Amino acid sequence: MQSSARRSVQSRMDKFIYGYCPGGFIYFCDMANAYERKIPMLDCGHDYIRQVLHGRWKIALLLRIRKGIVRPGELARSIPQATRRVLDAQLAELIRHGLISKLVYDEHVPRVEYHLTDLGMSLMTVVDVMGKWGTENLNELRKLVNS
Repeated sequence: MQSSARRSVQSRMDKFIYGYCPGGFIYFCDMANAYERKIPMLDCGHDYIRQVLHGRWKIALLLRIRKGIVRPGELARSIPQATRRVLDAQLAELIRHGLISKLVYDEHVPRVEYHLTDLGMSLMTVVDVMGKWGTENLNELRKLVNS
């Protein structure tokens, strides 16, 4: 028969799920709260970076803002495949995640500009490395994507 302390620990552990993030760390999540609040399980850096960069146009937006394309209309013209609504939603997410800032000028005709924050600038080194890897493996990636 189990001791009462062991049953108590086991009953608490039944409410948790554990897994491994790509970094090799074990994480625990309170599943009752996760289902109740419908939150994603984010417990390691890989999960967070995936969540922050999730979106078809986010990396393209970051690259263009870094190049100096900072006005919403310029961004929309530079990515004609994307609708303005989708770009606005992804810009709002990038602002919420602290990667870019929005500067609104108080003028007769309001003017808006986007700029990378310090956090966004630090992320660009990672984006550059991913781009370099993509360029180095371009032929293999084309075959995989087009198959």
